[in-house]
Amino acid sequence: MRIKICGITTVEQGDAIAKLGATDLGFICVPSSPRYLNLTQLVPIVSELASVANTVGVFADFSVTTIAHVVTLTNLHTVQLHGMEPVEFCQELRQALPDTEIIKAWRVRSTSDLDSIQAYSQVVDGLLLDAYHPDALGGTGQTLDWQQLVAFKPSIPWLLAGGLTPDNICMALSQIQPDGIDLSSGVEVSPGQKNLESVDRLFVNLRKRLG
Repeated sequence: MRIKICGITTVEQGDAIAKLGATDLGFICVPSSPRYLNLTQLVPIVSELASVANTVGVFADFSVTTIAHVVTLTNLHTVQLHGMEPVEFCQELRQALPDTEIIKAWRVRSTSDLDSIQAYSQVVDGLLLDAYHPDALGGTGQTLDWQQLVAFKPSIPWLLAGGLTPDNICMALSQIQPDGIDLSSGVEVSPGQKNLESVDRLFVNLRKRLG
């Protein structure tokens, strides 16, 4: 299973989290986020961590040119789109970054949103479902209604996000079968400051669940 820990802000924590078992490390490129890294901060951190895990840059409603520029400078492995990007935008980004994985995130309010995100399956490599919050794009600690997702079976891999913690992850995975999970606030002391004990407990519980 793909396990992404998002909102990494230091090399030391990213390296420790990868050693605990994370397959993906996420970096927030959205200035309004308390976990934001500017380009000067991002380049050396991603450079150091690219060899220990898949590196994911999280963007929201940026231009194709800006995202491509950041990817060129940082060599991010993956771009996660967490804004209101339409299908056409994803097609343009795919043309600009043919060798970069693209994940489209969607903040779910109702089951109709699950139909909307399916339209992206032909133009991106993966999907991510997060909880909706009117004032924040992610990292809010709010959970999804997992029962709404029981029948969600897109044609491409998908990750579950939204309020996941070491304590509720097994309950979530007992109800639905995502291809991966994405945690941020659920393993933090404060925004951008991860609790390594919580991350370790997450992997202990996952091993019990997944075997």
